[in-house]
Amino acid sequence: MPNSFLNLPDAPLQPFNLPWLEMAQVRAAILRLDLIDPLISGNKWFKLRHHLQHAHATGAPGLISLGGNHSNHLHALAAAGKRFGFATAGLLRGHPQATPTVRDLQAMGMEVHWLGYGGYRVRHEPGFWAPWQARYPGWHCIPEGGGGVAGAEGCALIVEQARWQLAALGWSGYDAWWLAAGTGTTLAGLVVAEAGQHAVHGALAVPLDHGVPETVAALTGSQGYQLHRACRGGFGKFDDELLAFIAECERHSGVPLEALYTGKALLALRDQVEAGLFAPGTRLIFVHTGGLQGRRGYL
Repeated sequence: MPNSFLNLPDAPLQPFNLPWLEMAQVRAAILRLDLIDPLISGNKWFKLRHHLQHAHATGAPGLISLGGNHSNHLHALAAAGKRFGFATAGLLRGHPQATPTVRDLQAMGMEVHWLGYGGYRVRHEPGFWAPWQARYPGWHCIPEGGGGVAGAEGCALIVEQARWQLAALGWSGYDAWWLAAGTGTTLAGLVVAEAGQHAVHGALAVPLDHGVPETVAALTGSQGYQLHRACRGGFGKFDDELLAFIAECERHSGVPLEALYTGKALLALRDQVEAGLFAPGTRLIFVHTGGLQGRRGYL
């Protein structure tokens, strides 16, 4: 594996000027993880980093993980496998569908297995991985979404990614982070890296029964972060109000957004800013977690 993958990628920290932020006198910058790589994009680069290192160190011939038919995680995994010489397999929720993401997975050489909905629901049960490990001996298994300790350790590097760019913004420091939470892994990584220095706010883009609060607590404890509801009707759900809000923010900022994670997080931030959660003069870093390839599923 090239050493270049071990180095931090470039992710610009840019001023993020939106009318409702300016009205509340809240200063924001956006960390553009969507720009770090055309295929291994966003927080997925950080989540996969340690897994790829481990697979390389142990001589694993392949990588196997789980996701849906628009999964940003599987898309990044397939791209990483092709680039760094690992075979890949994806265990997909539901029944066969030829989405743009699935077509990309297959084009990048990933073996795709459809589990149905019942088969996917048992992914956390003891013994779930046994038949797949037997089918793919020696392959490195990665939790859904790149979650878990290894993913969080990789995401802790995101804090370093932002800090060295503060001076270019004219900021002497910052007050808090805001980002979408899908598995809670990226949020946990930031909380660990911050070690209580700055608050980390996670906008829950999935329902509570997906276990994000429990995941974050298991990885970090109960301090240093705050969770906010942002899922708008369920996992993978969006509505006309959200899409209109995204279009307006894109028009003002020039930053492309997607509706399932970053767009929901930004709308939740607007609601909290307008409710007075942040005092005038607060400096926020908003994390763009990537996932723009998934927009093809609804545009």
